[in-house]
Amino acid sequence: MKSSDVRVPKIEMDDIETVNDNSFTEENCAIVTGAASGIGRATAIALAANGLTVVGTDVDTNGLREMKQKATELDLDGSVETVQADLTVDDELREIVKTANSSGQIKYLANIAGLQHIDPIDEFPPEKFDLMYQVMVRAPFYLSQLVIPHIAESDTGKGCIGNMSSVHGHYVTSDKVGYNTSKFAIRGLTQSIAAEGNGDIRSFSISTGYVSTPLVVDQIPDTAKSRDITEQEVVEDVMLGQSRNTDMMDPIDVGNLFVIGFSDLASHLNGGDLLFDGGMTSTYQL
Repeated sequence: MKSSDVRVPKIEMDDIETVNDNSFTEENCAIVTGAASGIGRATAIALAANGLTVVGTDVDTNGLREMKQKATELDLDGSVETVQADLTVDDELREIVKTANSSGQIKYLANIAGLQHIDPIDEFPPEKFDLMYQVMVRAPFYLSQLVIPHIAESDTGKGCIGNMSSVHGHYVTSDKVGYNTSKFAIRGLTQSIAAEGNGDIRSFSISTGYVSTPLVVDQIPDTAKSRDITEQEVVEDVMLGQSRNTDMMDPIDVGNLFVIGFSDLASHLNGGDLLFDGGMTSTYQL
């Protein structure tokens, strides 16, 4: 795959998996962070396609507007609302949950928002590390803390929290200390929620290799510069070099995993991690 071939694909109805689940109704609400683009956008649309009321949130107002327009074009069974919010501000996190609670019974939370920065540890800006921790660890923790009582007070007292991890929550690559650390931490949060959920409030994480999202596409030039290699070498050697698959996942592929993880099909998925990495972490080149 050439670097020029890496594009963020469009979402079509045929790409979305639907599940027959009695809890997937407009009376029930799912919160999705990072909903303006990439995996967050795909997950918000996939959940709404499965009949849920979705409250998508992001700091990117234009991206949220585009996501809602796409949902309208697809004529989904569920509905989509948006809340512009900064995940580093507690008052805005509380506003997200308040909006969701007024939209339906909060049953699901998908913590997906993320960001990347590439630098070796001795040059990594501490303020950038702090920001990444705030968005990818503390915000998921606080949102989980806020929604758990709402799930417990819902009609069945059951629900689920899904967290976006990564292959970098299993093993690390250089120059990504903020991302690596955050993705290991989110798996710890996932297991902590499961430990305290008594089987009624489940939690799971999803770990993928490289997905065709703006986050991935935008980091190709920086990775090439930091490693003094070409952008093509970044795609072929760094991103896909250890994978047995020779293409990246699409964002909707990951959105579909959140649909399955939230559904009754995954009733025994609790504290576990869905590792969809093309063999990246468990195989090696002979």
